[in-house]
Amino acid sequence: MAPTVSVIIPVHNGSKTLQACLAAVYAQRHPVTEVIVVDDASTDDTREIAAGFPCRVLHAEQNAGPAAARNRGIRASTGELLFFLDSDCAPEPEALGNALAILAEQPDVACVHGIYSLRPLYDDGPVEAYRLLHGHYWRLRNVGRVRTTLFAICLIRRAVFADVGGFDERLRASEDVELGDRMGDRYGIVLTDTVVCRHDDDSHLGRLLRKQFGRSQLLVPVALAERGPAGIRANTPAGLLCATLVPATLPLGLAAPALLLVPLGLLLLFVAADPGLLRFVARRRGPGFVVFFYVVHLLVQLTVVAGAVVGGLRHLADRNFGPARVAAAKLPR
Repeated sequence: MAPTVSVIIPVHNGSKTLQACLAAVYAQRHPVTEVIVVDDASTDDTREIAAGFPCRVLHAEQNAGPAAARNRGIRASTGELLFFLDSDCAPEPEALGNALAILAEQPDVACVHGIYSLRPLYDDGPVEAYRLLHGHYWRLRNVGRVRTTLFAICLIRRAVFADVGGFDERLRASEDVELGDRMGDRYGIVLTDTVVCRHDDDSHLGRLLRKQFGRSQLLVPVALAERGPAGIRANTPAGLLCATLVPATLPLGLAAPALLLVPLGLLLLFVAADPGLLRFVARRRGPGFVVFFYVVHLLVQLTVVAGAVVGGLRHLADRNFGPARVAAAKLPR
C-alpha cells in the first residue's frame, strides 16, 4: 500500500499566495491523505482563504515563526510521510509523486527536497527575476546527495522527528538547515530537480535587503553549531570576499584616481567568482539583464556579509542568540 502523506503548510499573512498554493496541492497527481494549514497569527484574510479548501486549519494567537508552526503541524498530522510547503510555493502536479518515487527507489533516503522553477508564481518584476535565477541556479548546482534540508518544498519520513527532534523554535531562519545538520549521516537527504515549485519571491529591493540582513544574522551561530561538514551554500566564499572588498577599497580613489582600478578589478573578480552563474544568467535572460543582476547581487552579498558580522557579534555577546544548546524535543511517531 502507498504510504500516507500529510501536507503541512505554515503561513503568516499569506493572502497573496495561499490560494495558488492550496490549489496546486489538491492538483497533485498523487493524492494526499490530509492537508494542514498552520496559521501563524495572520492579520489578513489567510484564514478565510484556507476555509475555502477541505483542509484542516490550526490557528496561533501569537506569531511564533515557521519552526514553531511546522512543529505544531507535525504534532497534528497522521501521515507516515510529511510533505512541507511554504505558503508562497505552488508545487508542479508531479512534484509529490516524484519525491515519493525517490524514497521508494532509495530506502536509505529519509528526506527529499526540490527546487524553485524559473517561472514565478506571479511575475512581479526584475528583482524577483534576480531572486528566482539565483535561487534556481544554486539549488540546481547542488542536486544530488546533500547534508542540508530546505523545507520550502520537502518530503520527509515522520520517523526522523521522533529520532532527532523537531525544529528549533528559537530560530526564525535557518531552522531547516539546523535540522538537517542534526540528521547528519544517519539519514540520506536528496536535493532533486524533479520536485519543482513555482515561488513568489521578493520583488522590492529594500524589502529583499532587509529580510536578507535579518536572516544572515543567524549564519554564524548556525555554522558554529554544525556537527558535521558544511552543507549547501548559496554563495561562494570568493564572491563574498570580493563583494566585501569592493566598497572597502573605494576610498583609495581619494588618494589617487588611478587606484580606482583596485575596486574595479575586485568588481570584475566578483562577477568572475562563479562563472557558471554568469553563463546561466546570460543564457536565460541575455547580456542586458546580466548588468542588473550583478548590481543587485553585489548589494545582496554585502547585506549577507553585514548581517553575518552583526550576528556573529550578537552571538559573542549572548551565546543564547542562535540554536538552542539543549536537545530538541522529540515529536511523536
